Amino acid sequence: MSATRMMILGLVGWMEPVHGYDVRRELLSWSADKWANVQPGSIYHALRKLTDEGLLHEVSTEQVGARPARTTYGITEKGKAEFESLLRHGWWTLAPGPDPFMAAFSFLPGLPSEETAAALRNRATQLRAGVQQLESMSAADWSDGKPIYVKWMWERNIAMAEAEIAWCEKTATRISSHEGDWFSE
Repeated sequence: MSATRMMILGLVGWMEPVHGYDVRRELLSWSADKWANVQPGSIYHALRKLTDEGLLHEVSTEQVGARPARTTYGITEKGKAEFESLLRHGWWTLAPGPDPFMAAFSFLPGLPSEETAAALRNRATQLRAGVQQLESMSAADWSDGKPIYVKWMWERNIAMAEAEIAWCEKTATRISSHEGDWFSE
C-alpha cells in the first residue's frame, strides 16, 4: 500500500484539485498497475481512506445529470508531510519485491532439466515482449506531454529486463548442458 499511498498523495498534490477519475487515469497512463502494483480498483478506496486519515480533503462533490457524483480532492499539510516521508523512503531504501520465480528457482531440481530450461527461455520471451511494449510506448505520440522522467523509468525497466533476459538465456544453456549432481559445481 505504501507505493499506492505515495503515488496517490503525490498526484493529488501535483494535480489538485483533482477528481479520483483523473488520478486513476494518470496512474494507468503510467502503467503503474504493472510496476508499482497500483491496482485501478483500489484507487477510490485509497482516496477515501487517505481522506479519513486527514491526509487528503474533499474540495467539492458535484453531480451532473444521472452520472455518479464526482469528488474533487486536495492534499492537506499532514498529507504533504506523509508524501515527503514516503518519497524519501522510496529514494533511499532498496526494497525488492517478492518474486515467485525466485521461490520456484530455488527448487530447480524438482522438474526435468528440459522443462526448466524451456521455462527460462519462455521467461526471456515474455520479458522481450515487455521490452518491446515499453520501447513502443516511448516512441509513440502517447508519451508526448509526459514528464521526461517517466521515459527514464521505462529505460530502467528495459535495462533490468534486458539483464534478466541475458541471465535466463545463460542459465537455460547451463541447465541444458548440466550433467550430474545439482549440489556440486
